[in-house]
Amino acid sequence: MAKLTNSLKMRMPPCLSKGDTIAIAAPARKTSREELQFAVQYIEKQGYKVRLDETVFNIENQFAGSDEERTLHFQHLLDDAEVKAIICARGGYGTLRIIDSLDFSEFVQRPKWIVGYSDITVLHAHLNQVLKIESLHATMPINFETNSPQALDSLFKSLIGEKISYSIDPHLLNINGKCSSELVGGNLSILYSLVGSADFPETEGKILFIEDLDEYLYHIDRMILSLKRAAIFKGLAGLIVGGMTEMKDNTVPFGKTAEEIIAGHIAEYDFPICYGFPAGHIADNRALIMGRKYNLEVGNEVKLSEV
Repeated sequence: MAKLTNSLKMRMPPCLSKGDTIAIAAPARKTSREELQFAVQYIEKQGYKVRLDETVFNIENQFAGSDEERTLHFQHLLDDAEVKAIICARGGYGTLRIIDSLDFSEFVQRPKWIVGYSDITVLHAHLNQVLKIESLHATMPINFETNSPQALDSLFKSLIGEKISYSIDPHLLNINGKCSSELVGGNLSILYSLVGSADFPETEGKILFIEDLDEYLYHIDRMILSLKRAAIFKGLAGLIVGGMTEMKDNTVPFGKTAEEIIAGHIAEYDFPICYGFPAGHIADNRALIMGRKYNLEVGNEVKLSEV
């Protein structure tokens, strides 16, 4: 597996052109042809060819095939020069089981956009931290049919290299301020699982993005506190909190929302913080380029723009 030093400059994969091939991969949970049908048609309407191998529909319990099958298929897509972008069909769980078996040597020579969120945070972390190559945190084919137009627009505009800026309403818990730095992070639960590994993003001086789904509130508390004790928040340039969606509670309530839990643990820091950013397990899941430098302004409104 190719390993690069942290001193190298972040690289941007080539932008897509009409007629390029976008492949759909399934490195995690199983999916069906019916669940992807809308997305395949949508991608084709944008002017791209879709590669959808039968391997994507393999099944082994909750996974899209065995670890070996998922590894081999993803490896073929990484190495295939005809494939200009890989969009992961869905998240769930499973990417962590194959990441150490993938060989990125060819990919480093010919980078391509890798797209997804949730469990795909494993790939974002490896690409950004180890290989120093940008990747695209954005919606996935299983969500296309229910996504907002803005979510889908931001995905395909990012793939062709169009710079995107976002303006959103303020949140009561926001901490005002400005910063400019690289964006790192992704799904909170996945980041928590990567602590101590070579893939965990370097956060010093960076803007950290986090989001999560379907977690018990005490799990959110434990993960945030664990990251704090590991000094992950110390020295951040800024923090963006996306969707904290469908949180669960116990019979005896935890007593705080996920956002309030986060705010309580990081109250001592003075970097700008944005809550409620439209990214994560929500219909309006806006694209974010991980490893890209952004300007973040938190005030009467929140502005996030590519540098």
